[in-house]
Amino acid sequence: MLYPMFAMMLLTIFVGVVTLFIRVKSVKSRQVKPQAYSLMDAESYPEAVIKSTRNFNNQFEVPVLLYVGCLAYMVLDISSALGLFFAWSFVALRIVHSFIHITYNHLLHRVVAFWTSVFMVLGLWLTLILNAV
Repeated sequence: MLYPMFAMMLLTIFVGVVTLFIRVKSVKSRQVKPQAYSLMDAESYPEAVIKSTRNFNNQFEVPVLLYVGCLAYMVLDISSALGLFFAWSFVALRIVHSFIHITYNHLLHRVVAFWTSVFMVLGLWLTLILNAV
């Protein structure tokens, strides 16, 4: 369960770096004043800034359930191929979700990737509970 958590952490760092580059680009192109980022108080940000920032914030919401679930598997010394499948599926779907969100941002595609990932983390937890009994 360590490797899916590591992969999720790498995705979070990657999205954070993408967000940083997009913000720097918005300042260099004079679309956003640097001071606007101090309190995130610009009247309007370019779409790329909003998408990348929201996606970065998303990496600290539902993925927390993956981290806690994987740690529970490790602490309880439970080995489950199905649990591992759910963990890796969650990470893969979060990668897809991030790609969609930051690039072409088609709402239906993004929602399907998001909710399928939520069901994967639910599967991870259900498998954990069934194996812990």
